[in-house]
Amino acid sequence: MLKVGLQLFTVREDLERDFEGTIEKIAQLGYQGVEFAGFYGRSADQINELLKKNNLEVVGSHTQYNDLLNDAQSLIDYNKAIGNKYIIVPFLSEEQRSNWPEIFANLRTFADICNQNDVILLYHNHDFEFTEKIGDSTVFDALYSELPADLIQVELDTAWVQYSGYDPIEYIEKYAGRLPLVHWKDFKRTDDGIQMLELGEGEVPVARIGDAADKAGAEWIIVEQDNSLQAPLTSIEQSINWVKSYGAKGGVVNV
Repeated sequence: MLKVGLQLFTVREDLERDFEGTIEKIAQLGYQGVEFAGFYGRSADQINELLKKNNLEVVGSHTQYNDLLNDAQSLIDYNKAIGNKYIIVPFLSEEQRSNWPEIFANLRTFADICNQNDVILLYHNHDFEFTEKIGDSTVFDALYSELPADLIQVELDTAWVQYSGYDPIEYIEKYAGRLPLVHWKDFKRTDDGIQMLELGEGEVPVARIGDAADKAGAEWIIVEQDNSLQAPLTSIEQSINWVKSYGAKGGVVNV
């Protein structure tokens, strides 16, 4: 059974206003874990106390590429102190991704340091890893072909896979066994590109993705909504209500 977490980037403005209160609300809604995207100046002890108080697990931590370049060891030490075993590179800017061989080499270095410290490096995709190519391969597939599974694992953002014109179910199946974390989100296409939506409101086959993620051996499935037409706390409540309905109908979640 999959455990259900929330990527905290979804509620970033609420965290800025009231970090502790927002974490408490997330737990009250029924999320079992949180995936960090920054720690808002809190110490590891403060994070541990907050998680324990709200009976939440740490799912992982989105950790910026440049921050890992500058001081990977201190970031790893902090994450180990809060009990986090998954450090995830979440995004690369256009400037950063101008040299993919260099990026792959740096990711290998990050992964080596992580392995030496008993934590695991993952990479989280957007659309450009599927629209950009290296030879005949997508950048996404080239990355995971270049770097072996014992160095780096997959956090698959299924909505961006679908937006890019690929089948997220096929990619879940392709990387089964190397896929501890799956991002669960929904969207509709607009004249401007994309509008993220609450689960079950868009074009992504979110129930089938949940089933496939469980079958592929994922540990966590993580709700994320990059932007919202509603208040973010309203959005995450609507999404967890969909998750509970999915589970009540036999879906493979434990909420």
